[in-house]
Amino acid sequence: MTQPKKPPRTPVPASLDPRAGKPQLVGDLLSRVLNRKGLGAKLEAASVITEWASLVGPQIAAVTRPQRVSEGVLFVGVANSPWMMELNLMKAELMRRLNAGKREGRIRQIVFVMGND
Repeated sequence: MTQPKKPPRTPVPASLDPRAGKPQLVGDLLSRVLNRKGLGAKLEAASVITEWASLVGPQIAAVTRPQRVSEGVLFVGVANSPWMMELNLMKAELMRRLNAGKREGRIRQIVFVMGND
């Protein structure tokens, strides 16, 4: 079975792209592509999941697990009710830590749920 042929790509004229023909950092290219596709802010928001322990510290990280980010809302599993109460009191400080240095992809709300499996 033959695959349908894709139309050939039309190169962007060098006069329209000042970076054309020049070496570029892969990170810069990836960032531009993600932003063009509208994924840059979502990726930046989701970075709190991998950075959670360093952002909140070892004591909080030991009893919590970030689960997902959806539309700027971070869902975090918590080991028990006393910690959930404590973390709800700390929300403003946690939001400040999570959003420090971010331009886009900021967390606008944290929802704590029981269970950090």
